[in-house]
Amino acid sequence: MPLDPAVQALLTQMENPDAPKLSELDPAVARAGFAAMAALQGEPEAVASVEDRKVPGPAGDIPVRIYKSSSGPNLPAVVYFHGGGWVIMDVETHDSLCRALANAAKCAVVSVDYRLAPEAKYPAASEDCFAATRWVAENAEVLGLDVSRIAVAGDSAGGHLTAVITQMARDQGGPDLVYQVMHCPVTDYGYDTPSYAVNGDGYMLTRESMGWFWNHYLPTPEHGAETYASPLRGHLSGLPPALVQTAEFDPLRDEGKAYADKLKAAGVAVTYSQYPGLIHDSFLFMGVVPGGRKNVDEAAEHLRRAFGT
Repeated sequence: MPLDPAVQALLTQMENPDAPKLSELDPAVARAGFAAMAALQGEPEAVASVEDRKVPGPAGDIPVRIYKSSSGPNLPAVVYFHGGGWVIMDVETHDSLCRALANAAKCAVVSVDYRLAPEAKYPAASEDCFAATRWVAENAEVLGLDVSRIAVAGDSAGGHLTAVITQMARDQGGPDLVYQVMHCPVTDYGYDTPSYAVNGDGYMLTRESMGWFWNHYLPTPEHGAETYASPLRGHLSGLPPALVQTAEFDPLRDEGKAYADKLKAAGVAVTYSQYPGLIHDSFLFMGVVPGGRKNVDEAAEHLRRAFGT
């Protein structure tokens, strides 16, 4: 089908032929530019509480932000990993999204401000996210959370980290996770899928910009073959149930579907949803693209079901 009219309007609004390409920018400059995208998520929703904390990590303290939809004890929790190609974005750019998800899923959301590349290359981001996930499980009672109802979720590179952290948790003795949500995830180091061929330019995320992200993230191209860099290449049995969302006009569409298919083949309960007319990472546009809000609401519905709420 054609582009969603709201997406087309957004792309038209953001079109600037004089602006430099992402691949031409220094990461620090790119981060400053993408910070403005937080406004596209709409007005931040009120939640019961928001708390900034620091948790121990492999290379120092990791900042996290904890959103609670209510003040009651034993809240289920989602450990959330933001997108941004492992290079840009942070907890601030995803503040409105995490608030909306906490309210819609009736849970706590722990947003992880993991180290970014190229200052901290692979596997720094996944190590930080795994450390934060373990910290949530180990401190659940003190935090007022239910250790038996912890899920992980993320968008784009955060979807990649979600896939990786579930594999790390299985491989390294926990924590036990009840669900995973991957929105438009990166799952493989490669650019040879049909969706890269047809959606690699003109829909915000491009093949060229994905090359920029990967080149900053990986120490060497050879690292891309490792399963914690390309989770699609790992064995996927024994992982928690999953929701995988993709978008029709996303270069990452096919690797997201391939991951869902491989999860299913491995015996994992998985729901795969491809959204027609949308572009990459519509979570970030939920305030101006109704389909983006539908993505969030579907994720919240599946999380509530997994939590039994």
